[in-house]
Amino acid sequence: MDMSMLMLLSDGYERMFNLDLQLLFDSGLTLLAVFVLFLVLSYNLFNPARKLLDDRKSRIENDLAVARSDKDEALRLREEYEEKLKNVDKEAEQILAEARKKALATESRIISDAKQEAAAIIERATKEAELEKKRVGDEVKQEMISIASLMAGKVVAERIDSSVQDSLVEETLKEIGNDTWLS
Repeated sequence: MDMSMLMLLSDGYERMFNLDLQLLFDSGLTLLAVFVLFLVLSYNLFNPARKLLDDRKSRIENDLAVARSDKDEALRLREEYEEKLKNVDKEAEQILAEARKKALATESRIISDAKQEAAAIIERATKEAELEKKRVGDEVKQEMISIASLMAGKVVAERIDSSVQDSLVEETLKEIGNDTWLS
């Protein structure tokens, strides 16, 4: 084989893979541009995205911590309220006992006041009855005196004997009434 053929063959192989120097230089330059582009994009896009994700992660962790503390507080309050609910019956019984005591004290005070008032009313009524009895007695006495005067006037006017006088006394007593005279 001659040399020209070898050359032709070597040119064919070279063209077949296209591995010339320009291609290698272009490939290296492209790789360098992609790497620089990756660095620029990493700095401008990936870092803010990472920062955004880190901020979101810290916010979520903070929210979880707050939720845990709120849950612990809620559990503590629940236990406290359950304890208070257990004591509510005791407190209600104490309040009712105090209310009963106050009601009994008020009841006894009202009853004693009513008894005192009733005693005062009875005493006033008794005094008024006695005064009325004395007044009626005085009126009866006045009536008897006036009747006796009338009777004396009749006796003197008629000058009658003792049998007529006895009949006049009996007649007068009937007019006044035996009960009034005896009391």
